[in-house]
Amino acid sequence: MSPANPLFSKILRKTARCAAEVSSREHGTVPPQKVRIIRGMSRHIVTLALICLAAATLRSSAVAQGRGAAAPPPLFFKETWQISGPAHAIALGENVLTNANLELKLYGPSANAADPDKRIWISTPPTNIWTGMTTTPFAATLRDKSNYVDLTGLAKVHWVTRASGFHVVRPVVKLVDGTFLVGEHADASTSGFLESEFVFATQRWMKLDIDRVVTKGTYGPAQDASAWWREPVDLSKVDEVGFADLMPGSGHGAGGYVNVSTFEVYGKTVPRK
Repeated sequence: MSPANPLFSKILRKTARCAAEVSSREHGTVPPQKVRIIRGMSRHIVTLALICLAAATLRSSAVAQGRGAAAPPPLFFKETWQISGPAHAIALGENVLTNANLELKLYGPSANAADPDKRIWISTPPTNIWTGMTTTPFAATLRDKSNYVDLTGLAKVHWVTRASGFHVVRPVVKLVDGTFLVGEHADASTSGFLESEFVFATQRWMKLDIDRVVTKGTYGPAQDASAWWREPVDLSKVDEVGFADLMPGSGHGAGGYVNVSTFEVYGKTVPRK
């Protein structure tokens, strides 16, 4: 609300009249009781004017910010998994996906171990990928058959996860040049399945040896063994998006593992050529 606004101008005129009447009282032309009333009204009118002005300023600021705010990216894919029968090791060639546009990629020695008690499992409820039986670090990614995904800007993951022990769920991306990176974001809800999200642009990354699912660092100038990826990460064309558990599972029962249930990625579609 600007001073030119009719309501604001009316409030100012009332305030001026009250001030004039108070001034008249000081010259003996207005009864004392009326002066007290006028003074009280004057204070309330000034307060109202200030509140209206502040509200109008905030509203104008919000409108200006709304014009300049970046639009959130659309949903690129959503996967909720499917299971037939009780929890079990995922067999070679078994389809546990509900989204026909996606391919599931499993990495690490435990991805295809011959012994089902040393392999990655599909579990329930809710339906989820469970790393409890893995004997090595493990990663899983999802690949859209027709498109890359642009994970710049406000692109994000929204997922439902659970962890046990010191295990955490971390994001994994495969860049268009074949480089695998694992992000610093870590979810480790041990009290139950947690719905959470994070933005890719805020991540620091480490290079991932995908065959063993272990991080690969580089020595810095001070020989500090820093493993963070030092080159700018181009997330404008990402081939696969997934998660990693960088510790072996502990087996059946309480111990150490992660569960990944609903998995959503929000980002712009980039057609594969």
